Amino acid sequence: MPTHPTAADLSRQLADNVEAFCRRYLSNGHRNGRWWCVGDVHNTAGGSLYVRLTGPSRGKGARGKWSDGATGEHGDLLDVILFQNGEDWKAALAEARAFLSLPQAPEPERARPLPEARDTTESARRMLRYGR
Repeated sequence: MPTHPTAADLSRQLADNVEAFCRRYLSNGHRNGRWWCVGDVHNTAGGSLYVRLTGPSRGKGARGKWSDGATGEHGDLLDVILFQNGEDWKAALAEARAFLSLPQAPEPERARPLPEARDTTESARRMLRYGR
């Protein structure tokens, strides 16, 4: 059974494609040296949000990490997708997979529905009669 990437895996893969990500999801911004500058995570024009375009894949100074000087918010590229999708994790993960051209996660198998409830009054009466 194939395993699907975790949110952390998706975040790292998005960071490996940080400039393409910014051009698509933060298109009202621009490159400024090692940074992509835009107004906020909702792609508003401006320059208070900075996305790191270079650096290691993880740890301090990692590429793909962002910080908004106006609000104090910070996060990774998956968080940008999450905010742009109304904080719906399922939609954000699906969008990240689509951007990375990865297959979508399969729908979880649903348990069989419970049978309809039966009227057990008559069964209870019979058991009561047997017990006397």
